[in-house]
Amino acid sequence: MSAKRRLVVGVTGATGAIYATRLLQAVRSVGDIETHLVVSPPGVLNIKYELGLSRQEVHSLADQVYSFRDVGSALASGGFATMGMVVVPCSMRTLSAVAHGLSDNLITRAADVTLKERRRLVMLVRETPFNLAHLRNMTAVTEMGGIVFPPLPAFYHHPKSIEEMVDHTLVRVLDLFDIHIDGPRWEGMDQPA
Repeated sequence: MSAKRRLVVGVTGATGAIYATRLLQAVRSVGDIETHLVVSPPGVLNIKYELGLSRQEVHSLADQVYSFRDVGSALASGGFATMGMVVVPCSMRTLSAVAHGLSDNLITRAADVTLKERRRLVMLVRETPFNLAHLRNMTAVTEMGGIVFPPLPAFYHHPKSIEEMVDHTLVRVLDLFDIHIDGPRWEGMDQPA
């Protein structure tokens, strides 16, 4: 394994591209993490639509970038040691594919590898309201060891911007990987937020 800990980041076409870019920026500031990025074609479109960023601008935030169709890359093998994978944001299509073991692109294959190797998989699913298929797929992924993490904002820290709400969610997501970044955490009602 490399000197740095490797984190796989999958970006799909669900709304919430800001979660992906801010996560990549936050992890870059940590220093001992190496990010391995895969963005789906709808993810590229959504990043452009929601954030006005090009594919190259997002790719520049990662240490290593892979083609969405390259199921022969290192990420497709359990022999490529990583600390786990985060799918941010995660579309219901990607959730469904992972829940049913359909490794038809590099994001779903890397997620499958993460689960089979018993590594941490966190999926920031974006949809509302949920239908029964969504809920069953979330249950299936959870039963396989994945963590379903809808990026729901918290308000106890009195956020003053969308970025503060997003960053609070990312503090919690990255804590799941033992990656600690500065940000608000609940300290109890007697403590300042």
